[in-house]
Amino acid sequence: MGEDIRLAAVVALAQGMAAAHGSREAWRAAAAGACRALGGSFAALSVWERELGRLRVLVNVGDRAAGEEEFPEGEAYPVHQFPEITEFLHERWAGGGEPNAWVETAEGPAAGGPPGYVHQRVAALRRRGRGSCVVAPIVLNGRAWGELYVARPTGAPVFGREDADFATVLAAVVAAGIAQAERLEEARRLAFTDALTGLANRRAVDARLDEAVDRHKRDGVVVSLVVCDLNGLKRVNDTRGHAVGDRLLERFGSVLSLCGAMLPGALAARLGGDEFCLLAVGPPADDVVRAADELCRRAGELELGEGVACGVASTADPIGPVRSARRLFRLADAAQYRAKAERADRPVVAGRGGPDDPVVRLADATPSGRTAERRTFRGRPA
Repeated sequence: MGEDIRLAAVVALAQGMAAAHGSREAWRAAAAGACRALGGSFAALSVWERELGRLRVLVNVGDRAAGEEEFPEGEAYPVHQFPEITEFLHERWAGGGEPNAWVETAEGPAAGGPPGYVHQRVAALRRRGRGSCVVAPIVLNGRAWGELYVARPTGAPVFGREDADFATVLAAVVAAGIAQAERLEEARRLAFTDALTGLANRRAVDARLDEAVDRHKRDGVVVSLVVCDLNGLKRVNDTRGHAVGDRLLERFGSVLSLCGAMLPGALAARLGGDEFCLLAVGPPADDVVRAADELCRRAGELELGEGVACGVASTADPIGPVRSARRLFRLADAAQYRAKAERADRPVVAGRGGPDDPVVRLADATPSGRTAERRTFRGRPA
């Protein structure tokens, strides 16, 4: 392969990873780009999970053999089956050298390969109809992160030393791409996370709720929202200080997360100040009400604070058509306001009351009324 062609392959690999949205796309772009650059038929990207002592496959691309999934859930191999990951690489790096790639074939180790540590890979190559592979360590921050693996089928030209050297270059490009993807993932996580409690924030709820309501309108999926107001936060802040108030917010956040776990896939969030919510997509409304009831019970048992005012609105209840996320939010908020006004120790559910039900009150509310808009958050800002 000419220098210009290889340079173009490196650029294409880097561009593919840079354009990826999320880690999975970055992994796929890395494996696919390396496979094309090296003229392989199959490629895999794996991460070394030190704490579990295993090499876990993140993605398989190209001509996959039986049992090889694109994004496998449980394909992992004990590191002791591949001692080169720890021993061979460590020996190579100990003297300050670079983590070079190596070639293995279905007939045994190729020149420059790790002697004595290849029998599992040789068997795997033969079992999957592959004639050779090149293995390139991926290094982040001076430590082995994982490996890039590219293979060719039986009968195709066997990888050589020049291919291994090129794979080393590709692995360095992949490492840079992975580092960038991880930084972007962290930035996205922080953008949708409440710093104090570690729960989702209002931005995350708005995005998820918009998607959920679209699914409801399209497929009829049940969407439920629990909005709750933590009672007594201002008193705690005024009498015991904001540090203690923060501790109350953190403890309630843990309770909210615990109760949210009763609802598969529910999103637990702090909206701001003393306001929190649970967003459930799919579970029956009765399950959501039970989770809200448990939330009220547990909040009442907290050492700090004065319990929680909790309102629930679900598309499965008689609340009228829900054509926007804003309407469901307003209904849940109105139910929560009623729970607070009545000092209720159990959730108020929109559509399940009488003449005082939030659905009725919302229908009569003027644009300037309390129920027509979200109120200003009280307490400390998120």
